[in-house]
Amino acid sequence: MTSLVEQLDKLTNARTVEELWDVHTRQMSTYGFDRLMYGFTRYRTSTGLGDPQDWVLLSTQSPEYMKVFFDEGLYYHAPMLRWALANNGACSWRWMMDMNRVDNLTPSELRVMEFNKSMDVTAGYTVSFRSISERSKGAIALTAKPGMTQDAVEQVWAKHGEEIIVMNNVMHLKLLTLPYSGERQLTKRQREVLQWVGDGKTTQDIAVLLELTPATVEKHLRLAREALDVETTAQAVLKAAFYNQMFVMDPDTH
Repeated sequence: MTSLVEQLDKLTNARTVEELWDVHTRQMSTYGFDRLMYGFTRYRTSTGLGDPQDWVLLSTQSPEYMKVFFDEGLYYHAPMLRWALANNGACSWRWMMDMNRVDNLTPSELRVMEFNKSMDVTAGYTVSFRSISERSKGAIALTAKPGMTQDAVEQVWAKHGEEIIVMNNVMHLKLLTLPYSGERQLTKRQREVLQWVGDGKTTQDIAVLLELTPATVEKHLRLAREALDVETTAQAVLKAAFYNQMFVMDPDTH
């Protein structure tokens, strides 16, 4: 098992989201958590979590699980997700097994628990990260390997819980610094024109700098707005900045 210092060194030096996630999931599996699901949104409101296409969503759950849990909207009624939205820190899944709580679950919540049971997603911990703004929230579900009981999970947590929390916190904070596109992928040219807008340049300025016509610059800005699903160029600059797609350095060159 990698030491805490060694793991933190690997996490903080990861150059891509893919590398970071691989390093983290490998380490978590050594504790018995072989199915992880991480989610982060910057578009939370009082009524929802924003467009799923704008979430950072990483998972080692099976495609079959994700298809039902996310594509069919089961996540919205998950008891542990409700806990994560209202709290910070780590929570044992024993919390949702408390009989007083189970007796008061809604039919939708019971359906989530029945589905999880059918997929052997029954033991684990959830870590909810402290928000950096009113509209942001991130959390990770650490699902124990099939056949591992919650009692066995508690034994692991009693011995390694503090270091597991630190590793997950560092992974989360590091991820916020890395470029992530998800469903909102910009081309190099779209990113380039947005960067010049972010530097205060006009369409005419950008046309001269890139040796393009103003109409071509406007086309790239329009396509960038469409890719990011926003109405204005200012919103496009903000969203691209949120996902670290502005002024991006090639990971192979630094």
